[in-house]
Amino acid sequence: MAQHFSVHPDNPQIRLLKQATALLDRGGIVAVPTDSSYALACHLDDKAAADQLRRIRGVDEKHHLTLLCRDLRELANYAIVDNQQFRLLKQATPGPFTFILEATKEVPRRLSHPQRKTIGLRVPEHKVLQELLALHGAPLLATTLIPPGETEPLNDAEMILEHFAHGIAAVIDAGACPSQPTTVVDMTGGDITVVRQGRGDPAILGL
Repeated sequence: MAQHFSVHPDNPQIRLLKQATALLDRGGIVAVPTDSSYALACHLDDKAAADQLRRIRGVDEKHHLTLLCRDLRELANYAIVDNQQFRLLKQATPGPFTFILEATKEVPRRLSHPQRKTIGLRVPEHKVLQELLALHGAPLLATTLIPPGETEPLNDAEMILEHFAHGIAAVIDAGACPSQPTTVVDMTGGDITVVRQGRGDPAILGL
């Protein structure tokens, strides 16, 4: 049965986030709040957890999973970023954007897109998630918390528990998030294009 960690959205209880971090380290899937919607997250280097993440979402290996990073310095360890891309990333982070970038060798091949060798990365602004990432000490692998067969993300911790009580290890409940996914921006292939319009305003990037 999934654990329920109720935390303050602006001043989260560190002892509860440490418990959630311990679950992630043991291979658990944790539902986390973000500045766009709730997401499912797991340890980057745990193949079994990543496979479970895909099963819960009902997606295959061609679906881009996202690395949640604390800042741009951490992001640059996992993506090949040129000067122009870095300037744009700096304008839009932290915030509700996911960027598709060319993966570095630091990203396990099983996690990057099988044909394109790309990865989705984001730097979230949510205080609770930033604290969790700091305690974890590394990026988390994540995907928007959309149940299989549905199009909208779940935004209520109790509802998440009802749907996934036996598939995930815990829910970090920081109250409702904006019920809107990130804006996805593809920075590969020469052109910068908006793949999905979400909460992030593309005008920030001049798009």
